[in-house]
Amino acid sequence: MVDNPLWVALIVGGVLMFVTLTGMAYMTWFERKVLARFQDRLGPTRTGPFGLMQPLADAVKLLGKEDLVPAAADRVVFLLAPIVIFVTAIVGVSVIPFGGAISIFGFELNLFAADVNVGALVILALGSVGVYGIVLGAFASANRFSLLGGLRAAAQVISYEVVLGLSLVGIFMLAGSLSLREILVAQQDDLIFNLFGLSISLPNWYILSQPIAFVVYLIAAVAETNRAPFDLPEAESELVAGFHTEYSGFRFSLYFLGEYINMIVISLFASTLFLGGTDGPGAASVWGLGVVYLLAKTVMFLFFYLWLRATLPRFRFDQLMGIAWKVLLPVALLNILFTAFVRLIANDEITIPAWVWIVAAVVLAGVLVLTSLNDRANRPRPSAQAGD
Repeated sequence: MVDNPLWVALIVGGVLMFVTLTGMAYMTWFERKVLARFQDRLGPTRTGPFGLMQPLADAVKLLGKEDLVPAAADRVVFLLAPIVIFVTAIVGVSVIPFGGAISIFGFELNLFAADVNVGALVILALGSVGVYGIVLGAFASANRFSLLGGLRAAAQVISYEVVLGLSLVGIFMLAGSLSLREILVAQQDDLIFNLFGLSISLPNWYILSQPIAFVVYLIAAVAETNRAPFDLPEAESELVAGFHTEYSGFRFSLYFLGEYINMIVISLFASTLFLGGTDGPGAASVWGLGVVYLLAKTVMFLFFYLWLRATLPRFRFDQLMGIAWKVLLPVALLNILFTAFVRLIANDEITIPAWVWIVAAVVLAGVLVLTSLNDRANRPRPSAQAGD
């Protein structure tokens, strides 16, 4: 595959940026409609057919609001902080492969802005840098509630960034690469099993070979994007509005535009890593069908975000950190060890009798059960009320 010239890469990047910004705008409409259905309401209906002009109305309203800067704030940092999270969020789309190469008027065009050999690490790194926008904005606001929200965001992102990265190590082992395009190509082969004389063919999507990693990734991704039930940095019942308490107008909206773009990027990332990205029936023969598959899988992940918000209450901060360090991190490490052993056995580098696997599975299950019982036994019980 030939790399695109620089001017073509810039055009592709511009198109992807436009599509992402449009998707981000209508993500707000989609969220309102989905939450309205969950709560037996209608959602936006008055701004155009089906309320489809609601994102434009919101943009006009936010542009017309006064942009206030607190007198005690660090003005330069206060004004730049929302831009940091917005820019780092949108740059991540450039390494997502929307397919291979297509021919347009005899010209070969790659459906991605950049094929970075460590594309997965680029997205993880951009997510880590994006939290600086929250921390800097909170610090520069000269507001105690904002500062508490910023400190929460820093602790939360550091914790779940570790879990998020470790959950993907198994995929990197199986694919042998950190390039998202190569990971995508590795999932386009079929897995064929012979069961009782029947030949069963399954897609080689990593959700089938890495189901534990998929569950860990889902939980960590929700926390990474500060979405409910892990939206502690902006807990309105505790911190007024958290890190963005002092922001108004369009700068306030930049934080949430960055949050929605982060959700889209994380969903595209998950679709590429676990669900085969553009892979699907007929994707190789029908032009554009692969992109439709990728977008459909992404919408499914976005719906999961909204489903969680409509269903679960917000966690306490100690529960949030406990899930990361006491549950998800050990599970991710065990998944790495298991994947490494399976990989070595598949390559005939070690041979282990079947009974060893059975004993290991029983011991692991016993350890998990004992750990769960110990945590339950040590959990403080509420004291009885007088007169009960």
